[in-house]
Amino acid sequence: MDTQALDLFVAVAHAGGFAAVAKERLLDPSTVSRVIAGLEAELNVRLFQRTTRSLSLTEAGALYLARIEPLLDEMRRAAAEASNVNAEPRGVLRLTASVAFGVQQIAPLVGEFCALYPGLKLDCVFTDANLDLVQERMDLAIRLAPAIEGDLVATRLFSTRYHVVASPDYIARAAPIAEPRDLLTHRCLLLGLRAFRSTWKFRDAHDALEEVSVDGDVVISTPLALRAAVLSGGGPALLSGFLIADDLRAGRLVDLFPDHRPTPTTFDTGAWAIYPSRAYLPNKVRVMIDFLRSRLS
Repeated sequence: MDTQALDLFVAVAHAGGFAAVAKERLLDPSTVSRVIAGLEAELNVRLFQRTTRSLSLTEAGALYLARIEPLLDEMRRAAAEASNVNAEPRGVLRLTASVAFGVQQIAPLVGEFCALYPGLKLDCVFTDANLDLVQERMDLAIRLAPAIEGDLVATRLFSTRYHVVASPDYIARAAPIAEPRDLLTHRCLLLGLRAFRSTWKFRDAHDALEEVSVDGDVVISTPLALRAAVLSGGGPALLSGFLIADDLRAGRLVDLFPDHRPTPTTFDTGAWAIYPSRAYLPNKVRVMIDFLRSRLS
């Protein structure tokens, strides 16, 4: 079946007449009428009710429109995706992430990404607020979570894990910390999220679960600031591995429980790339997701 004829049918159905469609597409109205008549003959059904003053869909025409229009949209998206596979990505890519993830993980990679894709401009919005991707016109968001809920489309970049850490200076002067329960005698540094402030969960090498109530005199709203407080010797804190990996390697922080896996909520957490539409993934978004996965995983 001729897709151009189907496209004209959809256009006429929305315009309510042949003349407007013919004018928009620089066609003769008789040509549009002939195409629609041919489509009706092929289907052996009348799609439009015609009078000298109006044109409206028949019941069969309305049913046909409801089925055909999504198929035409899908075909256009498929053609766009196929043509974009090898095309140089261009335009502006708007990306959002938390401040900590943006500073630690994305910003150091910006130079390399821009060199790989000189036709793309990056607009990075680093904020600890979960922005509405559609309302804020965001192409892509990176979020840390156990899972992504709602209508958004998500793909996991990598799995994340937490560590309870302290500075060597704090460890040297404080009471010994050998087991998670030892935290009961320490004033911890706490992140300002509710899940981080009361109970930390630990799973040992034998998969045994232990929950420890934590308390402290300092609550800090952002992970970057919490990291700085831990580095200054303020006490133990629960921080995501991506944020403190360099500090652990350099000896600026110590993993207090290397044989345990701690978490504030659930053990299956990850960094997710999220985009608004399941129907079509723009090439500029696809190359950024592939880039981040290759560099960060």
